[in-house]
Amino acid sequence: MFLTFDDGPIPEVTPWVLDILGQYNQKATFFCVGENVQKHQLIFNRIIEEGHSVGNHTFHHVDGWKKSVKEYQDEIEKTDKFVEGSLFRPPFGRMTPQQYNLLKKSRGVVYWTFLSGDFDPDFHVGKCLDEVEKLASDGCILVFHDSLKAQKNLRIILPKVLEFFQKDGIQSLALPQKST
Repeated sequence: MFLTFDDGPIPEVTPWVLDILGQYNQKATFFCVGENVQKHQLIFNRIIEEGHSVGNHTFHHVDGWKKSVKEYQDEIEKTDKFVEGSLFRPPFGRMTPQQYNLLKKSRGVVYWTFLSGDFDPDFHVGKCLDEVEKLASDGCILVFHDSLKAQKNLRIILPKVLEFFQKDGIQSLALPQKST
């Protein structure tokens, strides 16, 4: 089971996520936007110090469908200056086949089993928790967001998910880096 968080780190949300993960002794993977890491290096360092893994999520959270291969590669390489490792998640889950073929040679491109939708104003806690409970198993990848847009919903759903994990003896792990 793998908990993942996209779009941070940001001071309004990420430290809270780290605190609650620590309370429940759970690990996660944070797919970080390079611009946010550049601005909030201390929070990024805390993610690593607490034993979580990190991945590249482009420098400006760009949609691969709207960028050339070169522009997309530049976004990723700029983020590589701040985020070490071989994991990558495309923002919006979208990139072109050419972008994917370029990346798959040297990176673990990580999608998900379940996208929580915590960023959606019409988010429904009960439906999300039901899905998590159905899908929670070895190899499952859940996506949440440590972002301002998701903050309100995340503060409600994440404790419920972690309580469920605790009750059922589920351990979330940090994704391993891809061997190159």
